[in-house]
Amino acid sequence: MGGEEEAWGEPAPSSPDEGLASPTGDAAFGKETGAPQPGGTSQGREATPGGSARAASGPAPNIKKTGGANAIKNMLLEWCRAKTRGYEHVDIQNFSSSWSSGLAFCALIHKFFPDAFDYTALDPANRRENFALAFATAEQHADCAPLLEVEDMVRMSFPDSKCVYTYIQELYRSLVDKGLVKTKKK
Repeated sequence: MGGEEEAWGEPAPSSPDEGLASPTGDAAFGKETGAPQPGGTSQGREATPGGSARAASGPAPNIKKTGGANAIKNMLLEWCRAKTRGYEHVDIQNFSSSWSSGLAFCALIHKFFPDAFDYTALDPANRRENFALAFATAEQHADCAPLLEVEDMVRMSFPDSKCVYTYIQELYRSLVDKGLVKTKKK
């Protein structure tokens, strides 16, 4: 191995709009799976000079690369923060408690569809109405799949972060498909 490292793809984009086709891991994120890029090896084996294969040594390929799933998650969280900045009762710090009143969903959707409803008339105490409004508006105007149930969201004092993250990924993808979010392709 002589001290040379194999290239495992490019680092994750530094901003949510840079290089994103979808934060779901497809298309532009094909390199983020940890799979070796052309010129690398596959299936944890490396070729020896004689042509036989032996088990690779050293750290797993996904440990060597920079970026990855956490970088994508953080970029999406930062995108949500940027889009909801200035909305009253919204301070997005995570994919769980920051979404518990439903207003973060409403603010994010209102940013793209300001004529769909009056955000200033919403009350953080009306969680059920906020979730229902946000999910129905996203489905109607952005064609976002209804991945979350209002009753499930109301039943939990803090939404499950994986569920919220998955829904926000779908909303982002839907907005990209509608041409409302621009992405840079490399």
